[in-house]
Amino acid sequence: MRIPGEFSQRLIDNEGDVVRPWLAALPELADWCCRRWGLVIEGPPWHGYTALVFPVRRDGEPLVLKLAWQDDGTRDEPVALAAWDGRGAVRLLESARGALLLERLDASRPLLTEPLDKALEITRGLLHRLTVPAPPLGRTLRDEAARFAEEMPADWARLGGPVPKRLLDAAVAVCRDLGPAAGTSLVNQDLHYENILAGTREPWLVIDPQPIAGDPEFGLIPLLWNRFGESTIDERMRVLAAGLDPDRARAWTLVRAVDNWLWAAEHGGFPSVAILSAIAEQAALE
Repeated sequence: MRIPGEFSQRLIDNEGDVVRPWLAALPELADWCCRRWGLVIEGPPWHGYTALVFPVRRDGEPLVLKLAWQDDGTRDEPVALAAWDGRGAVRLLESARGALLLERLDASRPLLTEPLDKALEITRGLLHRLTVPAPPLGRTLRDEAARFAEEMPADWARLGGPVPKRLLDAAVAVCRDLGPAAGTSLVNQDLHYENILAGTREPWLVIDPQPIAGDPEFGLIPLLWNRFGESTIDERMRVLAAGLDPDRARAWTLVRAVDNWLWAAEHGGFPSVAILSAIAEQAALE
């Protein structure tokens, strides 16, 4: 098995040398999974930022084997998928050692390819279906809000105040006011149009969740910054927040916009400061 060089280098660039032993052990892990679960690898892997995904078959059934670097965002993925049990999300068949055996979806048909109005309606339906009581998770919004309230002002000062102070203060106030009483729903922190693929069992299914226990409104912002120029922030928010608490949706969107703005000010990349500032300003409006 050959590990794509661009995958290895990008992961090293993002995570540092700590990932090198994991990358070196990937061939052994893939072999172990194939022997344990009776898999035959059909071709080279696809990859994103933190995982390799191999097309495999077991007893003739097309599946995928996902080998993911374990961090706070990925560690609880199998827990969330098991809780959803295929209802609105890709079905998990096996899980061990950071490896997931999943049903195979159509990677050539993400929701990104659908018109935005249709994509928003589909996503809203999935969001509501996936809002279930959270199983035990390593991350909760109550803890994250406390961390944001401490770290965002420190990062803001260290970076020379890249975010308007009124927006920083408003985001910190949200964390202090809403954080201690945040809900305990299962929330996908990385729900967006490229992470929803066409399926056969259901028309559209969510992949690659980053789970956290909290308020469902905390999960909206990736759906605002992705495909950003195709509609206004307000138009999207009206669709996505239907059935949710609109004030809470704006409040948590402001927090996440400011947090990501601070990151973008230091590291660049997507979403850009321009996109995040536009979202933050809109979310801060009464």
